[in-house]
Amino acid sequence: MKKWIIVCVLFLQSILLIACSDTQHNTQLEKNVSSLAEHRNNIDIKSYTHFKWDRAYLFKPYTSQENINKELGFKFKDPSDIDFRDDIYLLVFVKDKKVIQYAELPCFKSKHSIDYSISYAYGKMYLTPDRAKIYITRE
Repeated sequence: MKKWIIVCVLFLQSILLIACSDTQHNTQLEKNVSSLAEHRNNIDIKSYTHFKWDRAYLFKPYTSQENINKELGFKFKDPSDIDFRDDIYLLVFVKDKKVIQYAELPCFKSKHSIDYSISYAYGKMYLTPDRAKIYITRE
């Protein structure tokens, strides 16, 4: 009986943590980028984000949780499990050193594989609202 109560309490805590999370999965951005990726060589992400953000990070397939945290500079539990996936890139938006939204960008569309990249101008490894272009390569 005692184990059952402990399991229930842990389960409820998990649900509360998930429900209280401010991180949103931006499926509309995913649809926009997926549609545009078939025809464009770059996309200005700022045009498709209707929320405030300071930085956006682009993670390639198979990026480990450790490397995501290192790049962000703080801990973030990746909900996409990109470290085990080869079908998406993960785009993570940060505001005030906190992840506020993320999008899973598909690597395959129609008969093409798609690679996304950002330019690392001035040593920056992330996008900002003023420098928000994602480059697209189709094979």
